Amino acid sequence: MKLLEGKTVLVTGASTGIGRAAAIGAAQHGADVAINYAHSDGPAQSCVEAIEALGQRAIAVKGDVADPQTAQDFVAKAVETFGKVDVMVSNAGICPFHAFLDMPVDVVERTFKVNLHGAYFMVQAAAQQMVKQGHGGSIVAVSSISALVGGEFQTHYTPTKAGVHSLMQSTAIALGKHGIRCNSVLPGTILTEINKDDLADQEKREYMEARTPLGRLGAPEDLAGPIVFLASDMAAYVTGAALLVDGGMYVNLQ
Repeated sequence: MKLLEGKTVLVTGASTGIGRAAAIGAAQHGADVAINYAHSDGPAQSCVEAIEALGQRAIAVKGDVADPQTAQDFVAKAVETFGKVDVMVSNAGICPFHAFLDMPVDVVERTFKVNLHGAYFMVQAAAQQMVKQGHGGSIVAVSSISALVGGEFQTHYTPTKAGVHSLMQSTAIALGKHGIRCNSVLPGTILTEINKDDLADQEKREYMEARTPLGRLGAPEDLAGPIVFLASDMAAYVTGAALLVDGGMYVNLQ
């Protein structure tokens, strides 16, 4: 069964990692897909080609989510191409690991602009279009297990992911009357471009694997199913929720 048959799905930060997996996963379930990306032209094009190989339509729109205008342009391009927006997956994010006491101001500001401000304006632009269309929609934001726990070298990152989680709670209230559902997924340790250098440390990688009851780190594809579910009509009565996708890491205190 294709859960997103006939729907148009927008995904930010979709040239690699979780965004790419979500975009291809949506196409596997019958959606046409618009992807946003910031830098990687080649990977973005290959994502489009992978979607088209599944028999769905796709476009790639380059833009930095830290600029609020990018959100308006992305939604407008998707509507111009596909005629509507049914689902927004706000995924774009960065995490330049750094110690707290000497954290550069520009690193903090850039992280907040991409992760939190970028999510805010993408969600707002999608919601504006969905309200205009008048038939509801679904918004899924990629938060993180870091919304719930801290990280020594992530003091600039964890507040943004807590903010994304909170944004979904508030927009669920603000947009419910329009039939728009807003939920977040909270990935655990997923092997992506964000953390590949950090997890190149074999000792740390083995420690993180040992902390995970399922015995392995996550892959981007592990997020595709949960995102597709929350985007689909199977989750028609789910809004304001947060779904941990972490292999059980969060509950593994001992």
